[in-house]
Amino acid sequence: MLNYIVNFIKSLNSNSKPSQIANSFCIGMILGFMPKNNVLWYLLFIFFAFVRINKAGYYIMLAIVSLFAFLLDPLFDMIGYWFLNLEFLRPVFAFLLDVPFVGFTKFNNTVVMGSFLFSILIYIPLYVLFFFGVKFWRKIIAPKFNDSKILKALYKIPVVGKLTQKISQVM
Repeated sequence: MLNYIVNFIKSLNSNSKPSQIANSFCIGMILGFMPKNNVLWYLLFIFFAFVRINKAGYYIMLAIVSLFAFLLDPLFDMIGYWFLNLEFLRPVFAFLLDVPFVGFTKFNNTVVMGSFLFSILIYIPLYVLFFFGVKFWRKIIAPKFNDSKILKALYKIPVVGKLTQKISQVM
């Protein structure tokens, strides 16, 4: 996990595109919100492992969002229940349940469907927010943070010293 944090910090301050970092955050958010006990989660996880994104941002966001996703389960349940009970989609859902192995995705679970729909709906607004957040970090926060007295004091702590040595070895 330490390597992912080091790579993430490195990517925030490197030449990697802000759009790539923002996309990795949003994809990590999608999987972080979804319950992990279904085939759909594993299929998406494997698919996104082969997509060109910032893997460090993807894994870190997945871990952070997973810690707090259970707090939104009532909202996901409400969204999923509404969507799965739309009258014009019932024949589609009935057909999908008859297809072999599709039932293992648990798409008919209200929390799975609600979290997936919620993630898709907030993907673009969060992408824009993260995109400008990375640009803001690079132009305004990072230069001031690197010259601060707090950071210089942190470098004197042994654990932080080892972490900075690891970062400099990677670079």
